[in-house]
Amino acid sequence: MSKVVLKAIDISKQYRLGQVGTGTISHDLNRWWHIVRGKEDPYLLVGDANDRSKKSNIDYVWSLKNINFEVRQGDVLGIIGKNGAGKSTLLKILSQVTSATTGKVKIRGRIAALLEVGTGFHPELTGRENIYLNGAILGMTKSEIKGKFDEIVNFSGVENYIDTPVKRYSSGMMVRLGFAVAAHLEPEILIVDEVLAVGDAEFQKKCMGKIKNVAGEGRTVLFVSHNMQAMSSICKTGILLKNGLIDEISDINTCIKKYNGLFGESVIGELSIKDRLNRTQSSGNVLFTNVQAFSNTGKKTWDFAFNEDINFDFNCEVRDSSEGLLFYMAILEPITTEIITNFKEIVKKETILKGDKINFSVSIPAKTLRTGQFLLYFAIGDAKHQKWFDVVDNNINLPALNISAIDMDQHYNSGKVSIPYKLTVNN
Repeated sequence: MSKVVLKAIDISKQYRLGQVGTGTISHDLNRWWHIVRGKEDPYLLVGDANDRSKKSNIDYVWSLKNINFEVRQGDVLGIIGKNGAGKSTLLKILSQVTSATTGKVKIRGRIAALLEVGTGFHPELTGRENIYLNGAILGMTKSEIKGKFDEIVNFSGVENYIDTPVKRYSSGMMVRLGFAVAAHLEPEILIVDEVLAVGDAEFQKKCMGKIKNVAGEGRTVLFVSHNMQAMSSICKTGILLKNGLIDEISDINTCIKKYNGLFGESVIGELSIKDRLNRTQSSGNVLFTNVQAFSNTGKKTWDFAFNEDINFDFNCEVRDSSEGLLFYMAILEPITTEIITNFKEIVKKETILKGDKINFSVSIPAKTLRTGQFLLYFAIGDAKHQKWFDVVDNNINLPALNISAIDMDQHYNSGKVSIPYKLTVNN
């Protein structure tokens, strides 16, 4: 049996909301006074779970609580969960970017982590200099780094800018070089966060292939992504985090199925509105208040068999009057994010008024989509298609749509297809 290369023991991380550091001087003194008397830190006894869907009156929140697991050499571990579940915090602790409030991490070997755009890069140094700097941090000699240099540059595709300070790089260029450095400098453990979503489709394919190669060489990979198709294709085991707690540790497909089950109810909450409007540059005149998928029997689900109709129900709230309402929907290939099919249709031609509630449904006939997982994109705008009011997609916790096979003799649509959608306005 392969040896354990990473072990998390009772990892917990607590933050004080609205504060940088530990909080006030009085809290620090109180904490010190308990410690010198051999008592437990009083602020570790309080705090809510990290449930962002609920408002809390407590100043302290546990981003992670009592996390225990181990990773063996050559494992490819996928860490999944909704936004705010604690995934990125956990990776920062494992890669020693930040420390845990309680607990400890045991590591054997060198760790290379790609957590955020530009992590580990000095903005004033060139791409070339940053490659050597990162290699030195990993404990590699100059000759070892030099031997990998051309391979790193070729993989990243930033050869023309390798002697330019990285502060001049776009976010995509930064990610390309960052991943190339992390993957090629031969760390025993490679940690990759969601940042690969910044890259284009071609580069994402290269990254997926490289991660598989790294795992095939006997090295260990920890991977965080909202792309369940990518997860299922490269990971063997999974950890599902929910509100800072481990909800499931098992094979990756079991974790994915349970992850999709977390979206049985509304997937859009008030806390995500500001973020999604800023990200998509939408006006917010009309907002999605609920998006839900369900079967013909009325069961709320995002998992469908190939021979089942797929139904979506949309609830919207009008916050400012508009000249009608247009709905747009796209289904995307999960790794390349290429649009497989899309459609748009007028929901309301007449003027809609502030305070109006709008409900409509969209159905896709059975045996239309091939089996697999798909990303979804929904948007609403004015009837003249001059501006978008609101956009929801997988970046705000919308789960992937999963279509499973029922026999081996099915014939599936593939590539760009025209799907006979049916839109029904319910009010």
